[in-house]
Amino acid sequence: VQLVESGGGLVQAGGSLRLSCAASGSTFSINAMGWYRQAPGKQRELVATITTSGGSTNYANSVKGRFTISRDNAKNTMYLQMNSLKPEDTAVYVCNARVVVVNYWGQGTQVTVSS
Repeated sequence: VQLVESGGGLVQAGGSLRLSCAASGSTFSINAMGWYRQAPGKQRELVATITTSGGSTNYANSVKGRFTISRDNAKNTMYLQMNSLKPEDTAVYVCNARVVVVNYWGQGTQVTVSS
């Protein structure tokens, strides 16, 4: 499974961005997907996850009500709509796909929120 993120950039506080993660390869084997982020000097943290069917989602408390995760299985693409962005959302956002117990990761896309 290969993952490629896009959509990052620089935005002012209060603004919005939509990240995309395009999956290729053995996408039929993916059980769940998610977004993680890592800020400078901090550990990688979970942002949101979504099951294959898209029926179940999970969010970090820090992003609930502001971020929405979704996926388009026909396009093998997952999205993260980020609204009301805050400077503390600044990080490299990384796409994840889980196949049974194996995790696949993208290269990441930088999101910078200015105050």
